Amino acid sequence: MSNVNLPKNFEMLEPLVATWSLATQNERQTRRIHSSRGELRAFYDAMLPRLPAILEHVDKYPLGELPPDASRLFHLALSLAEVAPHVELYGGDPKVPHSFDEARFVADYGHIPD
Repeated sequence: MSNVNLPKNFEMLEPLVATWSLATQNERQTRRIHSSRGELRAFYDAMLPRLPAILEHVDKYPLGELPPDASRLFHLALSLAEVAPHVELYGGDPKVPHSFDEARFVADYGHIPD
């Protein structure tokens, strides 16, 4: 069995898979909340330049029919969507400043993998 978890041309993102390719909203939120500013920034910097190619790749498949390697890539993109506001708007703070503890808010369907 191959150690490659992502489609060809996305091998440089392999080190991110174990930590950031998370199937559910609740997992992605929890990962973000428990990450450091540096971890968020490193993930953001690795992913953002590749986002157009990632979206182009996953868009080749019908909704709900992503093969496993493309699904892992898509989950990385969803983690970027979770992280980006914290890097862009909150100075890398993993939590939402001056707000309720967001761990209190659980997505209704946040536990169901796609």
